[in-house]
Amino acid sequence: MTKKAVKKTPAKVAKATTRTVIDPNAKATSADGIYGLPFKESEAKVVFLPIPWDVTTSYQAGTSKGPGAILQASEQIDFFDLDYIDAYQAGLYMRKESAKIKKLNTQGRAIAKKIIDADDESMAKSKTLQASLKKVNELCEDLNDEVYAQTKALLDNDQISVVVGGDHATPFGAIKAYAEKYPGMGVLHFDAHSDTRIAYMGFTNSHATIMHNVMEKIPQVGKLVQVGIRDFCEQEYIYTKEHKKIDIYFDQVLAQRKLNGEPFMKIAQEIVSKLPKQVYISFDIDGLDPRFCPNTGTPVPGGLDYPEVVYIVNEVVRSGRQLVGFDLVEVAPSPKDKTDEWDANVGMRLLYKITSACLASLGHIKIRAAK
Repeated sequence: MTKKAVKKTPAKVAKATTRTVIDPNAKATSADGIYGLPFKESEAKVVFLPIPWDVTTSYQAGTSKGPGAILQASEQIDFFDLDYIDAYQAGLYMRKESAKIKKLNTQGRAIAKKIIDADDESMAKSKTLQASLKKVNELCEDLNDEVYAQTKALLDNDQISVVVGGDHATPFGAIKAYAEKYPGMGVLHFDAHSDTRIAYMGFTNSHATIMHNVMEKIPQVGKLVQVGIRDFCEQEYIYTKEHKKIDIYFDQVLAQRKLNGEPFMKIAQEIVSKLPKQVYISFDIDGLDPRFCPNTGTPVPGGLDYPEVVYIVNEVVRSGRQLVGFDLVEVAPSPKDKTDEWDANVGMRLLYKITSACLASLGHIKIRAAK
């Protein structure tokens, strides 16, 4: 049975402390907050920003419902972790979904859907569709500005800001804010897709273009290391192979190395060795094998196993690097079965694990000694 984190009455709290005290062995409920934690934002070291956004999703929508699904599923957490000690004690808090962003998403999705459904000839001839495309790109810029402002304010307050998407367009503003605070940082990008298109269906700020935008518009990013990539176009292949700041680990090549008997430990160490001292993780859930995320926006066969992802993330910490921030995107609940929490269950556990790694690498919690 899962455990609830509860706020104890003042009588049960030591006189010297005014901080929320958590009982990790009681049953959790998401009504108390993410992972059942009743922290206030002012008490939290980590603040999750839920971004309900899927304006330019080109295959199947639904990632806008991901943050809410993760919140609801988070009550299934057990806090005890074999790698890290009590990340929840640092204070974890999820903001309410922004009404402004919800409105932008509803407006943008309705307009973008007409563009997605149109053929090339119609797009070329229709001034209405061209105006709609311009409007969608403007709305996406508005989102970038909003996420940037929220992230920067939290970083300025010495808190760790984590975007919970939403499609992969959502964390651009966050990466920009982090790179300004940590110039030269590397981005460790888990994904099925390279996301380095210049534009996709005319959308310049989409789930398919974010990493191109990061490398072209955020000069403070010193390195991009992509892992699990298995769906990309020729333009992306050429761009990533020729860009001096990008290292890419294609899923097919990783699979061949493992099938040839190479220990995954060595592969993970090699991946992490490409990164600078300070690291930001951008995690698209479809980087995992689709059995872990069947309802994500653009699932692709192949992908990483959950333990492999955890091993790489832990290797970042073991290497002495600082995991300064991260995002988790593209989680989507089942569109047909409201009782199916599998995608969100995997997402919320991955979110907690990376949160723990981030806090440990920055010295806010302790690493559990191996036995």
